[in-house]
Amino acid sequence: MTDFKKLKVWQKAHVLAMDVHRAAGQIRGAKHASLRSQMIRAAMSVPTNIVEGCSQQSTREYSRFLRIALNSTTELEYHLVAARDLAAARASDSLTLISQVIEVRKMLYGLLRYLKSRSDDESGVPRKATTQA
Repeated sequence: MTDFKKLKVWQKAHVLAMDVHRAAGQIRGAKHASLRSQMIRAAMSVPTNIVEGCSQQSTREYSRFLRIALNSTTELEYHLVAARDLAAARASDSLTLISQVIEVRKMLYGLLRYLKSRSDDESGVPRKATTQA
């Protein structure tokens, strides 16, 4: 559907994945091996699913992969909180990474909203009217 490298959300997700990979590499001790692995896997899942979604033929499938990426941001945020609370990672590093996760998550929500509105426009189905309170 689109060149993933041009997407700002992919660019931010890629930077996030690299930053998490570096931070996880600084976590020492065999007792934290699974946490390190899960952090890296969740972080890498975000840009990977954006890339996979871009190669899909339909907006519906593209959106499905973006929702998987979105779920991975939530998983990653938890791993970062756990790393901080277990004192495996510095609180300041965790907070910086969590801020990046939240930014990527907001961008993913925005892209999903955009795709939904475009899909609604193309299908000829009127969008739901919004009411002002």
